[in-house]
Amino acid sequence: MADFDHLGLLFSIVIALSFVSVAHISAAEVKNGRFSIDLIHRDSPKSPLYNPSETPAERLDRFFRRFMSFSEASISPNTPEPPVSSNNGEYLMKISIGTPPFDVYGIYDTGSDLMWTQCLPCLSCYKQKNPMFDPSKSTSFKEVSCESQQCRLLDTVSCSQPQKLCDFSYGYGDGSLAQGVIATETLTLNSNSGQPTSILNIVFGCGHNNSGTFNENEMGLFGTGGRPLSLTSQIMSTLGSGRKFSQCLVPFRTDPSITSKIIFGPEAEVSGSDVVSTPLVTKDDPTYYFVTLDGISVGDKLFPFSSSSPMATKGNVFIDAGTPPTLLPRDFYNRLVQGVKEAIPMEPVQDPDLQPQLCYRSATLIDGPILTAHFDGADVQLKPLNTFISPKEGVYCFAMQPIDGDTGIFGNFVQMNFLIGFDLDGKKVSFKAVDCTKQQ
Repeated sequence: MADFDHLGLLFSIVIALSFVSVAHISAAEVKNGRFSIDLIHRDSPKSPLYNPSETPAERLDRFFRRFMSFSEASISPNTPEPPVSSNNGEYLMKISIGTPPFDVYGIYDTGSDLMWTQCLPCLSCYKQKNPMFDPSKSTSFKEVSCESQQCRLLDTVSCSQPQKLCDFSYGYGDGSLAQGVIATETLTLNSNSGQPTSILNIVFGCGHNNSGTFNENEMGLFGTGGRPLSLTSQIMSTLGSGRKFSQCLVPFRTDPSITSKIIFGPEAEVSGSDVVSTPLVTKDDPTYYFVTLDGISVGDKLFPFSSSSPMATKGNVFIDAGTPPTLLPRDFYNRLVQGVKEAIPMEPVQDPDLQPQLCYRSATLIDGPILTAHFDGADVQLKPLNTFISPKEGVYCFAMQPIDGDTGIFGNFVQMNFLIGFDLDGKKVSFKAVDCTKQQ
């Protein structure tokens, strides 16, 4: 999701925290520490959206319908993301805010920059299954004055009278709306010391009037874009170890006890002789992580991003772990999918339920070609694990889709089993092929 000025995409993650005793962050912890967030797919048994009565076939069908919804997207340079609703998010985030800690499940959203949750008293709210956050029961909750610097971090605010509090109104591309007051609270993270660590004065929105496409399992939305107000920006700023974070997404159907990770602190650095890096491209809106994709090779045959120009436009794709498929401009996609088809000595499946995806019948992951994504200064090899998914038992489909527009999205399928580092100070994104199930 994103605000009214730019449509957003979602993705969600779950933070697994055990709250035994909470310590504040010390200089020694930041220097030597590792602060992590567990990323759990919405279909994992650890997810609150997991339905144990669902059969594997039903789960696959629901997943493929979400996957196919992205092909209807239209992307332009001014609206870099397709208009999808909150239900299309692939991950939920579970965080703890307040004193004593209160668990909140929310959508983890790369297309916006405000973290908010439904709060009591809720004057007009969508139905929520879990209890709502009650600020009156937290000793660390503090409303923000409209004259404070924190209030100026968000554009869509107003000053309440006569209290002079910082009220917010935050709209999304699918018509959803959150309204309430900006406040500060305490957030808790895991650290490698084994002791939960508290971060004080995290700015968030306490939503008292919220409506839209949210479902009852979602208690809010956590924006993690590149602006200073986003949750990731606030965490990095508090740690004081540079604006860096890294992630490692485990493949789908992995043992549910193994989780994906987002890492903060000094250990977020992605290094080694087998690391490749590409520049982050600065655009008018710093929310998104734009990079330049020159083309994609199928085997040794190169398909340039643009058929009309030898040079790719800077910042023509952005990296988004919330979008499952990789979305490519239609002309580029059509040329690429034809190259994939020619490289696979099998007859595609003719199934109306799967159209227009390129699919093959196989009991196991097909032995497809290696695709190499040629970023500016970085070649990233994509295995069939990254480029084919199974929407039905015994069928595998190409995990990329066409979109209208000039801006593409590097989705989460192609990010699996890569340690990806986002260095916002050094303005680069780094890739390292790893087994993410062992990056715990």
